[in-house]
Amino acid sequence: MDLQLTGKTALVTGGTKGIGRGVVELLVAEGARVAFCARTKGDVETAEEELRGRGADVAGTALDVADGVALAEWVAASAERFGGIDVAVANVSALKVGPEEENWRACFEVDLLHTKRLVDAALPHLEVSRGSVVAVSSVSGREIDFAKDAYGVMKAALVHYISGIAIELAGRGVRANVVSPGNVYFEGGFWHGVEQGNPELFADVVGLNPTGRMGTVEETAYAVVMLASPRASRISGAHLVVDGALTKGVQL
Repeated sequence: MDLQLTGKTALVTGGTKGIGRGVVELLVAEGARVAFCARTKGDVETAEEELRGRGADVAGTALDVADGVALAEWVAASAERFGGIDVAVANVSALKVGPEEENWRACFEVDLLHTKRLVDAALPHLEVSRGSVVAVSSVSGREIDFAKDAYGVMKAALVHYISGIAIELAGRGVRANVVSPGNVYFEGGFWHGVEQGNPELFADVVGLNPTGRMGTVEETAYAVVMLASPRASRISGAHLVVDGALTKGVQL
C-alpha cells in the first residue's frame, strides 16, 4: 500500500539509532525527505552518509534536544531547506531509570519538554500542510514496571500531552498520536546491553512476552510511519501499543 508520503518532509529526533533510525529509513523508503537530529556528531555524520549513499534525501544535525533554542532553530532551518514540514516525530528519550532527582530532571527535559518544544516549533508549518505529530512513548508509561520512576512517569505524561493536543489541533487540520513500544531489541541498544551484562534478567524479560521474543526496530517504525501517513487521516488522539501482547491492561 502506498502510504502517500512521497515528497513529504518529516522531522525525526534521535534518528541515528534504534527506533528513530528505523523510522527515518522507512520514511525514506516511502518517498519522504527527512531531517533528523541526534546528540553525537559522529553518529549523525555516519547515518547521513549511509542514507545518502542509498539515494535518500536526508539532512542530519547534531544537537541536544534539551536545548530549546537549538531545537527550534533546527526545526526552522529544516522547514526552510525542504520547503515546509508535514510530519514531526518526537522519538528521543533520556532513558534514565531510577528514583534519583537527576533522572527525573533529564526525563522531563528530554522525553516530555522536547516533545512540547518540537510541536510548538513545527506547528505553524504543520498547520499549512495539515500534517501530523507522532510521539514515541513506552509501555512503561502504561504499567508499573522496573522503570516506574522518572522514565515511566514522563512516558505516561507524553500520552496525556498528545491526547490533549489532538483535541486542540483537530479543527486546525493537524493530527497527533502516540506509539508505545514494548521491549525493542537491537544491537547497541538498551536490551542488547542487558543481554550482555545480565543474561538472567534478559531471559526473564523475554519470558514475560507471550510471543517469546522482543520486538524489532522495524515493527515499531511501521507503527510510527503508518500513523504519520495521510492514509491515517481519521486517526488522531490514538495511543497505539506495540508490544506483542506484553501488557495486560484493557484499553477502553
